[in-house]
Amino acid sequence: MAESASIAEELRAQAGAAARARVIVVLGPTAGGKSDLAMELARRYDGELISADSMQVYRGMDIGTAKPTAQERAEIRHHAIDLVDAHEEGFTVAKWLAVAEQAITEIQARGRVPIVVGGTNLYIRAFFEGLDEAPAADSEFRAELAAISSEKLHARLGASDPTAAARLHVNDRRRVIRALEIAHATGETATERRTAWDDASVTPRRGDLFTVILDWPVELINRRINARVRRMFDGGFIEEVSTLLSRGGLCPQARAACGYEELIGALGDMTRAPRQVDIDLAAESTKIRSRRLAKQQRTWLKRFRALRPGIAIECADDATAINLADACEVVLARA
Repeated sequence: MAESASIAEELRAQAGAAARARVIVVLGPTAGGKSDLAMELARRYDGELISADSMQVYRGMDIGTAKPTAQERAEIRHHAIDLVDAHEEGFTVAKWLAVAEQAITEIQARGRVPIVVGGTNLYIRAFFEGLDEAPAADSEFRAELAAISSEKLHARLGASDPTAAARLHVNDRRRVIRALEIAHATGETATERRTAWDDASVTPRRGDLFTVILDWPVELINRRINARVRRMFDGGFIEEVSTLLSRGGLCPQARAACGYEELIGALGDMTRAPRQVDIDLAAESTKIRSRRLAKQQRTWLKRFRALRPGIAIECADDATAINLADACEVVLARA
């Protein structure tokens, strides 16, 4: 027993030494246990967490984005959350990347381990490979688009790039115009550019990354998603969205977040109490959309499975943050 404990302690020490020279990145599908694993790694290796979730930047969007609780934030320091109010427009991936890079610098200066938890495809892409070399703004073309109504702009995008149009809210003029502008300048739709990136191999711009990928069988991740959505709707999500709407509403980007868009539609104009049938429909729609998101995430995460040093873990039904962290520790000790 003593020898076994000694080996475990030595392994933990080796992994800790390796971790202090690394930026750990935890990736996986929505509801896949990324945050729980990241918390356990932070406890073991004196780490701090950096969120790579584009919706956790908004204040007040807590339950629907599975934001860390007050207790978790008191235990482990978190970065890149609660950066702007939900009604504020104009938060970009470039702004997030600047926050994340600054956080990494400060965390490492304290002798601690940065742990990035992701997250949003675009944010992870920018973190690994830098910002996309998108064409510069075309002032003349943009002025032409500015004179068109939001509905017609969205319809125009839908005609050329239905996938992007389905992803963007009709009132998200800034991003709709940018998608049209990029297609006008490059001859490629936003979806074509994204697909090309999804199919390419990853070339990290940093050499100090240790990547952890959590992969789940479809049946299990769908079950976890359904359970999370039930907890959301039973645990104050309706009150959270009602409060946000009463305090200035949500900007188009925040409003389009999974679960929020569906529930806002069910709440209507807030002049009457929502019908339970509408709430139930919003919950079911959120489950469906979340499962589709997880499928998309599994597709683009395949690009990261070959990255070294790193580990891809095939998760089972009994997976816990502790045994997942144990698996990471074995590989990290050799990194």
